[in-house]
Amino acid sequence: MDSISQADLNWNLLRVFYMISEERSITKAARRLGLSQPSVSNALQKLEAQLDCQLVFRDSRHFELTTRGDKIFQECRDIFHSAERISLLVRDAETEERGQVRYQIISNLVSPLIDEAMRLFHHRHPSVIFKSEVQNSQAIVRMIQQGHVQLGFCLLARPLVNLPSIRLFREEFRVFCGAEHPLFGKETVELRDLRQEPFISFACATEGMGLEPMSVLREGTRLGNRINGLSTNTEEVRRMIVNGMGIGILPLAVAQDDIRRGELWPLKITDEPIGADVYLVHAAAEKLSASERKFVQTIEELLALYPDMV
Repeated sequence: MDSISQADLNWNLLRVFYMISEERSITKAARRLGLSQPSVSNALQKLEAQLDCQLVFRDSRHFELTTRGDKIFQECRDIFHSAERISLLVRDAETEERGQVRYQIISNLVSPLIDEAMRLFHHRHPSVIFKSEVQNSQAIVRMIQQGHVQLGFCLLARPLVNLPSIRLFREEFRVFCGAEHPLFGKETVELRDLRQEPFISFACATEGMGLEPMSVLREGTRLGNRINGLSTNTEEVRRMIVNGMGIGILPLAVAQDDIRRGELWPLKITDEPIGADVYLVHAAAEKLSASERKFVQTIEELLALYPDMV
């Protein structure tokens, strides 16, 4: 006979044949398909007529696929298993998490913990969109309190009373000077020797924003009696220090490349090291979207598994 095109194949008949072959019985196949036994037998005969070959050796006591019937059964099994997998994929797509995780974050925050949380969350929920905005810590807290945003990564001197605050890690800070500063390369410096030095400050540290640890750090060291530069952005504070406008406090992680290039020098003060805690601050759980709640849970999961990850 002439070859049969794909369009000519009757997929319903092939499915009946697949069930017969899998059950090794017309009666059992009929029961599984919810059809009468004569209907299943008739479907098998129609398929054999369409293919112009016998697919099954059958009598009242014996059931066996012919050589060609066995090959067609193997092909049908692959086809219908693939169809089942497609059905599962469609079902999973219908239940896949969608939505948005919008958060605010302080500038130039270096954190393997946050990076891993985002990677893991995206792997689990690839359809969720991340939206990031850079703000200083005080602005982040204010925006969450006012309901404009629900999540924020910021520096805090202590946990907040009126908002859930998850401590993530301690960020180390140093007092830095640029390559042209007289103290560049000096191994140890007394803190009192720095108090009259021109200072580059974060704007929030001079505006009475008590939530911003930069103000706590500045007040704790009593630096900044002579302000030569102000910015709300870490990168701009770094730029002014590198350019020799004054000394200033920066996160140690942010300055590593500049230290290697010889553009910044960490002034080793003999007093206690300077530091502040990074927190994930968020609105009450009932105000978070499903995606935001799952992202917070991912952060908490990683903190439980890897408490030393920063």
